[in-house]
Amino acid sequence: MDNDLTQMSRRRFAAGFALGSVALALPLPAMALDVDEARDLINRAIGEINGVISSGKGEAAMLGDFERIFVKYADVPTIARSALGVAAKQASKAQMTSFTKAFQGYISRKYGRRFREFIGGSIEVTDARPLKSYYEVISVAHLKGEAPFDLRWHVSDKSGKNLFFNIIIEGVNMLASERTEIGAMLDKRKGNLDALIEDLKKA
Repeated sequence: MDNDLTQMSRRRFAAGFALGSVALALPLPAMALDVDEARDLINRAIGEINGVISSGKGEAAMLGDFERIFVKYADVPTIARSALGVAAKQASKAQMTSFTKAFQGYISRKYGRRFREFIGGSIEVTDARPLKSYYEVISVAHLKGEAPFDLRWHVSDKSGKNLFFNIIIEGVNMLASERTEIGAMLDKRKGNLDALIEDLKKA
């Protein structure tokens, strides 16, 4: 009996040692997002936005550039799902894919036109701080002939990458305002998500 217990203990020890060795051999998980990384992400995004603002390109070309920046630095699927709200739960996978793509173009054009108003001005990061489970990066927009105003970017790594998932412009919360607007657009189409998707492509 004692011999059996000893053998079991040895087997358990050997198994535990083997598992421990495997764990040590595995690569360590990447460090979680920190305030400096969040600030760096938005600094890079703003650098590209400022580049487009000062490029002198026409509106169509600028809006195309803004969409590429949005896709590169924003958590588009999270923003799209939040904007669609409860309707996202009833949508099929194919519908969500189509909606996300249509919403991506729509939101890029909408906010791209807003950023296009900054021609002759610039945006600069001034601060960053932790908020709950994400980081807020604070920036200031300087426009010709207008008082500077506040832009805040919410950054998270929940998608597996460091990306922003919300912008607050002069106190207006993008996620909240888009959810209200997309909800109203869907209601107007009597809940027909496919019709909304087609209309967003043209907006």
